[in-house]
Amino acid sequence: MLLTTIVFLPVLFALLVTLWPREKSLRHLALGLSLIEFIVSLVILRDFSAATPALQFVEKHMWIERFGIQYFLGIDGISLWLVILTTFLTPVVILGSWTSIEKRVRGFHAALFLLQTAMLGTFLALDAVFFYVFWELSLIPMYFMVGIWGGARRIYATVKFFIFTMFGSLLMLVAIIYMMYLTQEGLGQMSASLLDFYQLKIPFVAGTLLSLQTLLFFAFALAFAIKVPIFPLHTWLPDAHVEAPTPGSVILAGVMLKMGTYGFLRWVIPLFPEAAEHWAWLMLLLGVIGIVYGALVAMVQPDVKKLVAYSSVSHMGYIMLGMFVFNSYGVTGGLYQMLNHGISTGALFLLIGMIYERTHSREISKYGGLAGVLPVFTIFFFIITMSSIAVPLTNGFVGEFLILMGTYQAHPWYAVVAVTGVILGAAYMLWMFKRVFFGEKGQLIMEADHPLHDLNAREIAVLVPLVILVFWMGLLPNHFIDYSKASIEHLVNNRTNYSLPLPGQTPAAPTEAQ
Repeated sequence: MLLTTIVFLPVLFALLVTLWPREKSLRHLALGLSLIEFIVSLVILRDFSAATPALQFVEKHMWIERFGIQYFLGIDGISLWLVILTTFLTPVVILGSWTSIEKRVRGFHAALFLLQTAMLGTFLALDAVFFYVFWELSLIPMYFMVGIWGGARRIYATVKFFIFTMFGSLLMLVAIIYMMYLTQEGLGQMSASLLDFYQLKIPFVAGTLLSLQTLLFFAFALAFAIKVPIFPLHTWLPDAHVEAPTPGSVILAGVMLKMGTYGFLRWVIPLFPEAAEHWAWLMLLLGVIGIVYGALVAMVQPDVKKLVAYSSVSHMGYIMLGMFVFNSYGVTGGLYQMLNHGISTGALFLLIGMIYERTHSREISKYGGLAGVLPVFTIFFFIITMSSIAVPLTNGFVGEFLILMGTYQAHPWYAVVAVTGVILGAAYMLWMFKRVFFGEKGQLIMEADHPLHDLNAREIAVLVPLVILVFWMGLLPNHFIDYSKASIEHLVNNRTNYSLPLPGQTPAAPTEAQ
């Protein structure tokens, strides 16, 4: 019942927030409830066995017997930290949005808790239909968060976000239904269980797009690639980030993009191993293009929030690179970078939101000399900037180093091109930092209409846990990596014959699909 509690407790919280009679204490209630969810999720961490790749805390019940659809939840080393990241960022976001969300506060927190359930369900569901329900459910709260609490062009951004993600999801639904029929042919009964999908040996013919495994590979991969997003499917992301309220940007960058990369690790690579290996060159190419393209476009952005949005395109390219080199260094680095990006980019959006509340502008050219006015804010921004550009001793360095090392082992030239992204990333982040914080005081700093005050106690409380994680993950990465090591090695070593054993079981051999 532990995973069920973790997934559905936020639904109860959303109901409590909606019915709470006292408006003044609503934020305190939401913060307290989100901390309860985080503490409950830590029980998983306490009882999790890092020595086995098997699923843990499994909950499995038949849901729709005729179609073999099950209520099936489980966790392993691949999904563990993504669940913890989701429950950790929620109270951070609630505390960070204390003053920025002024209208319909009740509805905002209800939407946030429903979104949390959808994201947690996506990471924990092991039935394809069950997974798809959570995957699609996540669109609805985010749609309203951007559409109601977003900026001037919020309707355009929400419609674009919805159309892109829905298009990819429909193709994935068709593929899921087809694979359910394959289980009936190959296993004798229809099933939507991911474990049964793993047992199928789907025909693959190299050199043709019409191979069954290739078609299914692209149906799933397109849905996940849009969510990541990878070049050239990224165009919805900058608009969504710029128009979203600060908490929406933090959750979008911190967790929702990871739903796409998680989908590749959990679904695409082990389900379609031959197609994944055959088309890895395409994913690697799009990954390195995204790294360089995202960095170059970020460099010329006049809006600091849009700069960080394009930096996400670049950083997510590294994660794609790590996953598709199919070795332990690359996959470990890719999974670790998912966590790093959630921490560092989430923190950047929080910091940008804090200064926007003071100046009501994100235009870089209007800043300058901010360090002399807001010294504490400057220190926090500098630390997170160092994390974002992967300076040694910070979390970002560990993830990018592992990815580049794994990529160099498998495809040296891709690693050489990817390194240019590190250089460009340092260039655009440090250039932005210089223009905003140093030099002559800009227009916004000089204007009396914008009296600037440094970070208050609440804002410091929001940022301190993120800074602690930046250095903890940078100095002691094994505290995090060790939990995922067995699952990653099992995936890498058994990629062509993959199975997720239940507790006490051994992996089953794949069955030929007709």
